[in-house]
Amino acid sequence: MAERYDEVLTAEALEFLVTLDSEFAARRVALLDTRRARRDRFATGQLPDFLPETIGIRADPTWQVAPPAPGLEDRRVEITGPPDRKMTINALNSGAKVWLADFEDATAPTWENVIGGQLNLMDALDRRIDFTDPRGKRYALAEELATIVVRPRGWHLVEKGIVVDGRPISASLVDFGLYLFHCARRQLAAGAGPYFYLPKLEGHREARLWNDIFVFAQHYLRLPQGTIRATTLIETITAAFEMEEILYELREHSAGLNAGRWDYIFSIIKNFGQWPDFVLPDRAEVTMTVPFMRAYTELLVRTCHRRGAHAIGGMAAFVPSRDPEVNANALAKVRADKQREAGDGFDGSWVAHPGLVSTCREVFDEVLGERPHQLDRRRDDVEVTAADLLSVDKTPGQVSESGLRSNIAVALRYIDAWLGGAGAVALWNLMEDAATAEIARCQVWQWWQHGTPLAGGGTVTEELVRSLLADELATLTEGRDAAERERGEQAARILEETALAEHLPPFFTTPAYARHLGPRR
Repeated sequence: MAERYDEVLTAEALEFLVTLDSEFAARRVALLDTRRARRDRFATGQLPDFLPETIGIRADPTWQVAPPAPGLEDRRVEITGPPDRKMTINALNSGAKVWLADFEDATAPTWENVIGGQLNLMDALDRRIDFTDPRGKRYALAEELATIVVRPRGWHLVEKGIVVDGRPISASLVDFGLYLFHCARRQLAAGAGPYFYLPKLEGHREARLWNDIFVFAQHYLRLPQGTIRATTLIETITAAFEMEEILYELREHSAGLNAGRWDYIFSIIKNFGQWPDFVLPDRAEVTMTVPFMRAYTELLVRTCHRRGAHAIGGMAAFVPSRDPEVNANALAKVRADKQREAGDGFDGSWVAHPGLVSTCREVFDEVLGERPHQLDRRRDDVEVTAADLLSVDKTPGQVSESGLRSNIAVALRYIDAWLGGAGAVALWNLMEDAATAEIARCQVWQWWQHGTPLAGGGTVTEELVRSLLADELATLTEGRDAAERERGEQAARILEETALAEHLPPFFTTPAYARHLGPRR
């Protein structure tokens, strides 16, 4: 496909990207500085709260977001995955209402994945995409397709393959800009529109930046204002305190909020992991029913429905197995999770695999029937305080050596796969992506920092972490050739450098991130 990349990287498309960068790069940098300053305040013991300066927005009952756009009226099942050629076809054919074409957590940002993914979306909208696997099985588009919603990479990342004035351009602007430039009119011709998921926002000023970009881009490309619609992922603790303000800033372009559960847990550790009251138990025990997660999701539904916005639930990450017993147990848990969401008022939810679409759809069908959503459920019964959102210390559960080993095994294998160009990886019947790998890595760091006691005796020490990492590396690399073994060893070094650092470095903004992406053309 590389010979077709010029179809994406046209002179006009690149000029659009450069214009976006010229107009908005400085504001992006300033907002990233604000993030760092806020994190420094958290390190001194300050905790977030609802903003006093925006109380007027929260108290005003009159404002609403734009009504649902074509193709986004009914979102009872959304499937997520990277925009590689096979996934593009399978996701669009899956029976889900929406496909989140993910350039972020589910995509390793190689040049081939970034530009090839854009080309796949163009081909899908032109209905000229197909795929034949090594066994000769052919994949082609069905008649009825899911609505495409693109998730660009977050504000904190850059795309080193495109350089403006000697510096790499924002990865967010690249993913957004290329898709909008090439596919907005294609989508409008198909009866939908250019729709996006906005990841990793930490507050309403970052939402305001996106809204200003939407206004500018629509004017530049001569699209009617309001054509773009965006669903914001609430996947940081600071954004949870600014949900109404985020909807307000994007109201002409808003398509709702999503409960990005995995990154939300990672955000808690990233911001407050140095404090003993914020130590979390084994990852498997941090479910959506623990108090701080329950408060966050109920507030999200109440906020959305008060403003006429869709509330979309979190990911079901199970990957169907050939073992009937494993499948039955896992699907029962998926069903219970979706029943909780539908019962709480969510208008739809995410799955990671086509095999889960029918389960999710059945649950929401039982609640919605023929209705496209349940925006009429205002959830005025919900009252959530700042203390509720921060009640991490009320999370039940323990830290076990098996949980520690599981985190090391998942993080190691994910980083290894990521270095090989894969951003979504099935491990032990779960679809792991950058968010779940970050939780795994950060929990290792948190437990080691606090010398956390283990349920079976002993504590989490540097020596124990190194020993378990050595065991998992030996298992991973057994039988590999020299190149694959070296890749596994690189993954182990990255995990060791970042999980045993004095201060928690986010892997995807460290030099390790850029160093291992490989050369760009």
